[in-house]
Amino acid sequence: MLNRVVLVGRLTRDPEMKYTPAGIAVTQMSIAVQRFTKNETGDRDVDFFNLVAWRQSAEFAANYLVKGQLISVDGRLQARSWVGQDGTKRNAVEIVVDNIDSLDRKPDGAASPDGENASPPQARPASSPPPAARASAPAASDMDESDPFADE
Repeated sequence: MLNRVVLVGRLTRDPEMKYTPAGIAVTQMSIAVQRFTKNETGDRDVDFFNLVAWRQSAEFAANYLVKGQLISVDGRLQARSWVGQDGTKRNAVEIVVDNIDSLDRKPDGAASPDGENASPPQARPASSPPPAARASAPAASDMDESDPFADE
């Protein structure tokens, strides 16, 4: 069986990082991806996808990625459900990020998270040493079942 998703698109909002009760970093963001074909009016339709990144990928996204930035994402599709604070059952389908990279051109002379002379045009300062640009998602046994973003 295979569950693999690869997307290239632009962030529709700044990544939002939180921590689980166990102290694990988790970041939510969304991406807009243009379709390859044009519709009847000659425009390209756009699909929107929710992303969730864990640990180092979460920290990288929160510290170095901003709304409008072109990114590539490699991950897996996940459907989940939970009961909201109001007692209603909620469902979500999202891409769990395994790898995330910025694809925007870097301005000359700026430093990137990996130490090269490049950086996203509006990069946020890191609160700790820069995480690796590519990090893997946690094992299923490490994932916290609660939803830190529920009912927001």
